Amino acid sequence: MRPAASRPAGRGGALVLGFFDADGDISVDRVADRLGLSKAQLAETLGVAPETVYRAVRAKARRTQARVTEMLEIIARVAAWAGGERQALAWYRGEPIPAFGGRTAESLVKDGKAGAVRDYLDHVATGGFA
Repeated sequence: MRPAASRPAGRGGALVLGFFDADGDISVDRVADRLGLSKAQLAETLGVAPETVYRAVRAKARRTQARVTEMLEIIARVAAWAGGERQALAWYRGEPIPAFGGRTAESLVKDGKAGAVRDYLDHVATGGFA
């Protein structure tokens, strides 16, 4: 099991923790089920090959776990004002963010810019302009 110190905490961490399996990894099956996605749709959203979410070894790989964690943290941050987790997923996948030239959160996370999206959401949450 993954040590508590390496588990996500803080903003969005509670949602992420709900997806851990007995081995301390995020279960991509649970994520797909809860968000109403097929595994192929989840793979597309994460920006990984479909085999990644179908093969347990690849689903538990550090890169896959990091990408799904980033996605879930961002979804958790916007779920309250989006109207729920599935609506937050729709925002994540499809809403252009003007501050990033109209790119979506999904696109930015796929390019390794999850931190920039989290910073942007923190800015908006504290009353900053989008």
